[in-house]
Amino acid sequence: MFESAEIGHQLGKKAYKKAEPLLRQALLEAQFAMLANRHHAVVVLVNGVDGAGKGETVNLFNEWMDPRHIRTEAFAAPTTTLPAEEQRGRPAMWRFWQVLPPKGHVGILFGNWYTEPIVHHALGQDTKARFQAQLEEIRAFERMLVAEGVLLVKLWFHMTRDGVRQRLKALEKDPKTAWRVTPADWERLERYGPFIQASAKALRKTSTGEAPWLVIDGSDPNYRAITAGNYLLSYLQRAGLPPTATPHHAAPQPPAPLDGRSLMDSFDYQRQLSRKDYDNELERLQGRMNVLLRSPAMQKRSLVLVFEGMDAAGKGSTIRRITQAMDARHYRVVPIAAPNEAERAQPYLWRFWRYLPKWQHTVIFDRSWYGRVLVERVEGFCSEHAWTRAYDEINAFEEQQTQAGALVVKFWLAITPEEQLKRFEDRQITPHKAYKITPEDWRNRDKWPQYALAVDDMIDRTSTDIAPWHVVACNDKHWSRVEVLRLLCQRLEAVVGEGTGAKISSKKASNA
Repeated sequence: MFESAEIGHQLGKKAYKKAEPLLRQALLEAQFAMLANRHHAVVVLVNGVDGAGKGETVNLFNEWMDPRHIRTEAFAAPTTTLPAEEQRGRPAMWRFWQVLPPKGHVGILFGNWYTEPIVHHALGQDTKARFQAQLEEIRAFERMLVAEGVLLVKLWFHMTRDGVRQRLKALEKDPKTAWRVTPADWERLERYGPFIQASAKALRKTSTGEAPWLVIDGSDPNYRAITAGNYLLSYLQRAGLPPTATPHHAAPQPPAPLDGRSLMDSFDYQRQLSRKDYDNELERLQGRMNVLLRSPAMQKRSLVLVFEGMDAAGKGSTIRRITQAMDARHYRVVPIAAPNEAERAQPYLWRFWRYLPKWQHTVIFDRSWYGRVLVERVEGFCSEHAWTRAYDEINAFEEQQTQAGALVVKFWLAITPEEQLKRFEDRQITPHKAYKITPEDWRNRDKWPQYALAVDDMIDRTSTDIAPWHVVACNDKHWSRVEVLRLLCQRLEAVVGEGTGAKISSKKASNA
């Protein structure tokens, strides 16, 4: 991977002085064209050998371009980059999602998602299998970013072991620069061999067609600056152009069932609960849930609740029955509507990553990231390529949450078309409910079969062992609210264990 960067590339002062002003002008023009068009974001990943000029090059980027539209972030270990309190229980990638630039802007990331896997593998702190798994996760993450309009500029600044040693000695010898060299620099030099071996593996596995690595010889400042600047320029110029008109070809989708039935048709919508039984069960289950959430087993866990369903299925009223039994300081309800301008300028999942809870906290999504494979699919708000690849991206997103200690509990609240019509008409004649009904709700009823097919596909492809779907028939609100609480308590009990008392007895739930 590094052979061509070890032959001693150089660029004379005369050639540098001729190239530098032209490059600066071109970078600025390309940057402002990208900002005006806002078709893409550019993320620059800065990695490589210590002493190979990473910091100096990034300083030049900020000098050559307008820094108001550049966000430079340096990541160290997770507990030192952000307050530990903000990171507890959140997936490792959460901190990188927080700093992704919107379309039209540039983000420069030091110590990015490559640093820890490479360093840990070089130090023998991770197994080979774990290292390979991390690289696969990175490949999938970068594929998603590129598909969402992010241009990844991956720069690796390289120097030989002897080159690093000579540079450190030269810096140490000069009183003006001696402060730059620390004992840690010499310690890292001693681990140069394992670090380069791990780095070569990482670059080989993650240099892809959509996000290749550029390895730059860092031994000559002039050469590395112009080389890196020209490479960045090529991406900025591309970012100013509209997305490619070449369509992505998604795989053929499963046909609709030949008998015309959907999963939503298969549930028992006749189950009911009397008001007296409802009041008793509601109080009991709310108390049970509160005890479970305060269990010691939940001290290093978080809870993510997802509610989806047809219009008027009762998502809001069900959520209120859950929050009635929770400490308001420890939960947040996030209603999801159509994305705003700022959210459309980011990769699709960005706005959901922002709300992931830390340990001992709960986030409840009233609609969620599943909008891409439901309303956006049915209404044509995104391309077929976007919603077909979203299933895998969603599964990966939820897996990262669970790996960080989150319990992800997903509910689909199902009603029949007849019950929906009844509730729509009730909303129209009830003053304090009239705001809930819109012309769009009536229009969506006409697409019930398309939504039913999309729901079937969603549940089939995203109901996993770590985050299964719980489908609850909701024609009777009393029964469905109690059923949701019962299922939630069951999931919490599986985490907490038997130590908190006897399990709640009840009929087996409808669990997709």
